Amino acid sequence: QVQLVESGGGLVQAGGSLRLSCAASGSIFSINAMGWYRQTPGKQRELVAQITSGGTTNYADSVKDRFTISRDNGKNTLYLQMNSLKPEDTAVYYCNAFLTLYGRSEHFAYWGQGTQVTVSS
Repeated sequence: QVQLVESGGGLVQAGGSLRLSCAASGSIFSINAMGWYRQTPGKQRELVAQITSGGTTNYADSVKDRFTISRDNGKNTLYLQMNSLKPEDTAVYYCNAFLTLYGRSEHFAYWGQGTQVTVSS
């Protein structure tokens, strides 16, 4: 019913930049909060940044002043601009959306398949 498709990951040198995108499609009535999470092997998935439908943002301390989250509500697309990347930013990055579907009143949380970001030193 709903798909979240991430793109934009890859290999970059330390100090470089990448821009991730996440396009949501399907029987979506409205999207509330959206966010980016990341996970490395053996560790729990952690929040990187969140943004509400009204544009309020929240960042993990480790990425403040380096990453910027944004969204295009008309296109149901989420972005993450990552600057000054560090080797410790290496992870699989996942998109998350908290949304409602046409004909349903409940809220559902959906995840994308993940995109690998690798930062070399």
